[in-house]
Amino acid sequence: MIVGLLIVLVLAALAAAAVLLPRLLRTELATLRQENARQLSERNAEIDRRLAEATETLDRRLASSGQTATQIHERLGEVTKATETMIARAQDLARLEQALRPPKARGGFGELLLENLLRDRLPPESYAMQHTFATGDRVDAVIRVDRLVPVDSKFPLDNFEHMVSEEDDAQRQLYEKAFARDVKKHIDDISAKYILPAEGTYDFALMYLPAEAIYYELVSGKTGQLLAYAHERRVFPVSATTFTAYLQVIVMGLKGLQIEETAHEVMAYCAALQKDFGKFREDFELVGTHLSRAQSKYAEADKRLDRFETRLERAADLEVEAAPAEPPALPRALDAA
Repeated sequence: MIVGLLIVLVLAALAAAAVLLPRLLRTELATLRQENARQLSERNAEIDRRLAEATETLDRRLASSGQTATQIHERLGEVTKATETMIARAQDLARLEQALRPPKARGGFGELLLENLLRDRLPPESYAMQHTFATGDRVDAVIRVDRLVPVDSKFPLDNFEHMVSEEDDAQRQLYEKAFARDVKKHIDDISAKYILPAEGTYDFALMYLPAEAIYYELVSGKTGQLLAYAHERRVFPVSATTFTAYLQVIVMGLKGLQIEETAHEVMAYCAALQKDFGKFREDFELVGTHLSRAQSKYAEADKRLDRFETRLERAADLEVEAAPAEPPALPRALDAA
């Protein structure tokens, strides 16, 4: 009986559950659908926001990329222009190099650079170009200080270029020796022709080297023999840079000489003033002597005048005392008339 009752209860519970379960499932499904719809809406909104941000960022990046591309094109245009300018300058330098190949052309170019340096640094009266000595030798320039400073331009370029560009050591040594011979010959010529103290020059001369590389090689060579040889011959190499420093020192010396000359002129003027003052003093003392004598004569004359006046007064007093008390009677004949 109990078992049957339990079976009946179980069957009833199952029947009730069969009725309620679909309802619960439908309610749960509805809840799940709503939750899924909400989450899907949120996810869609988040995705839309992210897409909008990504789109905005992409637009900014594209705009920035466009500006960068424009700037790159502009810079490329500037680089192209600069490259064209550099190519033109290189062509000009190549033409200049070809023009300077002949030794006379290099010499003229060096003289032109030397003249420009002197004109920019010194007053016109302090230097002269193409100065000719009594021997007939002509130096490129002389600087007038107290005496003359000869300056000659030299441009030993051929063997120097071969020496610098040669890769073979043995051949480069040959060009080094040839370059040294060229420089020594220039030093000997300057020393023999232009250092002429008898004609008013100092006992040294300047050798102007327009190319800094050549000057550096001469001054800072491996052995230093070329520079020592130049100093022994009283020839001092200078480049455009070092020559400017020399000219600054010379300008200061010229100013010192000008100040000294002005001081001599002032001293001479003061001496002349002192001499004129001495003459004026003599004249002044002479005038004082004359005035003193005149004053003395005036005092003497004043005393004499006083004495003379006293005598006149005395004479007048005597005349008054000698005069009669009554006037004299008139003659009768006058009375009758």
